[in-house]
Amino acid sequence: MKLTRRELAAGVTLAAAAVASSPALAAGSAQDFLALAKDEWTWRQHEFRDDDDGQRGVPASLPDVSAEAQAARLARWRQVKARLAGFDPTTFDPENQINFQVYKAQIDALEASQAFGDWQAPFNSDTTFWGEMASGADRPFRTETDYRNYLSQLAQTPRYFDQQIAAMRLGLARGFTPPRATLVGREASVAAVAQAAPRETPFFKPFTAFPAAFTPALREELSAKGSAVIQDAVIPAHKTLYGFLTSTYLPGARKTLAAYDLPDGKAYYQSKIVEFTTLDLPPAQIHALGLSEITAIRAEMQAVMDEVKFQGDLAAFLAFLRTDPRFYVTEPQALLDRAAWIAKTFDGKASEWFGRLPRRRFGIIPVPAAMAPYYTAGRGGPGVYLVNTYDLPSRPLYALYALTLHESAPGHAFQMPLANEQVDQPDFRRKSYISAFGEGWALYCERLGVEMGMYPTAYDRFGMLSYQAWRAARLVVDTGVHTMGWSRDQAIQYLADNTALAHHEIETEVDRYISWPGQSLSYYLGQRAIRTARAKAEAALGPKFDVRRFHDTVLKLGSVPLPILDARIDRFIAEGGPSPYPATDV
Repeated sequence: MKLTRRELAAGVTLAAAAVASSPALAAGSAQDFLALAKDEWTWRQHEFRDDDDGQRGVPASLPDVSAEAQAARLARWRQVKARLAGFDPTTFDPENQINFQVYKAQIDALEASQAFGDWQAPFNSDTTFWGEMASGADRPFRTETDYRNYLSQLAQTPRYFDQQIAAMRLGLARGFTPPRATLVGREASVAAVAQAAPRETPFFKPFTAFPAAFTPALREELSAKGSAVIQDAVIPAHKTLYGFLTSTYLPGARKTLAAYDLPDGKAYYQSKIVEFTTLDLPPAQIHALGLSEITAIRAEMQAVMDEVKFQGDLAAFLAFLRTDPRFYVTEPQALLDRAAWIAKTFDGKASEWFGRLPRRRFGIIPVPAAMAPYYTAGRGGPGVYLVNTYDLPSRPLYALYALTLHESAPGHAFQMPLANEQVDQPDFRRKSYISAFGEGWALYCERLGVEMGMYPTAYDRFGMLSYQAWRAARLVVDTGVHTMGWSRDQAIQYLADNTALAHHEIETEVDRYISWPGQSLSYYLGQRAIRTARAKAEAALGPKFDVRRFHDTVLKLGSVPLPILDARIDRFIAEGGPSPYPATDV
């Protein structure tokens, strides 16, 4: 989860001291700006113990999430925000104008999230701090130092969990929690660790396979120490957390659903719209757009129903899709195999649609069992495409093509590594992620699959349209729940009426939208911006338009606010639609 606001109290004094001790950097030139940004970015990576997806090695410690540390972060970001106000980016070269806008959007979102106290609600229905810690066992372990640093991390689990519990108590005291209705059963993954033997926990995974160069004696030593620290620190911390969740937090979590019901809720929700969509749109406008888009997509759905000669209305067709066994597998490996086949099929088409391909490959793995019951159908990123094999009757094959294009390639596992390869850009741009751009791109890839010939049957195309309707429906549901008083049942019914998602997935998705305000708005608004930009370029350039060059231009940006994307495509048009790369570099 990302950060957000709380009462700072005594931490303000410590924060002021942290600001006073930080290096002074004068505002002025683009070089001054880049120095300021680099300094803050380096500090930020240290604060959150970022290991750059395992590329930097395993950190030796877990983050400090105490109230004092949170106050210091807020003060640092406010200081940086004030310094940014002293720059005139119109005096910068075009690339640094983009850098400035990207970085300012990051700082604005971080400062707002911290000021609203998001850190006092450090988990939601979709993502938990204990689950993210456990997933650290899946990162690459290459050296003895990695293992010894990991042992150090595990030993700090009681401190880290105690700090998170203290933060949650602050959130409880002011009514800042995820809605209770979205947290049912989330304590089960904590209990699974609290009740397990050390070697049965996910934390022991790194000690089950070592680099070939490790001697038997070193392997035995590390395994013994791993088992001991899990027994002495990790399991007791999970027992303490489980007791707090079941006796205090879950019973005390708020009964209301809307973000508007949180402290300063209207301003909070609007800040989330800006953070996740990079657009300052009113909720009512977003809601109305979602309704109109659903109407348009339903017309496309009807065309597919006519094509397959289905006799009945949309509700009957959705019931058919959800129940006919031809659309489902009965073994988890079969779902993984099909996902791999789809991903490999795209590989054979990639060069027709993209001039630059990322160097990094990705693996396809199942969602870990402890997370799977409450997790999305899939998730992708640098090096990995997670496929949820839990409850196979909820994982239809007709949706797997769209899911794979979104999460693997040319979606997340393609776009994010490619952004990281833009070595001419500063790290804060290469290694950060803006939801409206990243999720918008991945959703755009689902529609692109039609042009690429990726959908072999009409049912697969309908699966794509169902996914389009799913994301358009989020505009309706998210704003409906958080600003218009919609109930959980009302949101569930709206998705059931307008998509072919399985009922299990609908419930987990609705809980995600309720407990993570605004995030779901980024997908459709982002895709809409990319499709609008492409249509504009096609109309302006005519026969000079090259879709490979368009895609390369979009992806070379990395991850940027949507207005920057629009401005870049205007420049692409003005320049005649060239490749953003030298001819020898594609």
